[in-house]
Amino acid sequence: MPRLQIVIASTRPGRVGPAVAAWAAAEADRHAGFEIETVDLAEAALPFFDEPGHPSEGAYVHQHTKDWSATVSRGDAYLFVMPMYNGAFTAPLKNAIDFLYQEWQDKPVALLSYTAGPSGGVPAVEMLRPILTRIGFRAAGRSLSVPGVGELTDPADPAVFHAPADLTGELKAVLDELTELLDAPAPAQV
Repeated sequence: MPRLQIVIASTRPGRVGPAVAAWAAAEADRHAGFEIETVDLAEAALPFFDEPGHPSEGAYVHQHTKDWSATVSRGDAYLFVMPMYNGAFTAPLKNAIDFLYQEWQDKPVALLSYTAGPSGGVPAVEMLRPILTRIGFRAAGRSLSVPGVGELTDPADPAVFHAPADLTGELKAVLDELTELLDAPAPAQV
């Protein structure tokens, strides 16, 4: 069974990313198309990119890069659970992507963004899509956005995310698309 890594892209204290990711993991488990692994960038604790060689060479010298490569290499597809900060994706997410190259090649990825405000993080998704394509991911056409995420978490227990009813159906469609991308032939190299 292919492995879906659900990547929590926020590293700040008090974040809701783990709650949103836990909901997504439970729904993905019900989908039954993937083995699920949650990857938390706060736990990965990568420094700013510090490899002397280009990531495409894969000649890593730092143990944290070797560990990150091993983690990402276990994944067959990815769901980035990402907040929007100041109109963009998070620096830790971009940094985590930048550390590697071969490990991401031709792998399906989908985006689940969230914000406290009304946009749901759509501007961050739109900024990240061309980067993902440039690197060599197979980006799903569908994405999920969650506006007003603070109203969907319990102040008494911020580890609980109360997803709107329609979000479950949207996530299923995204997971179905990731499955299709996994089964599709590799795009021709130009």
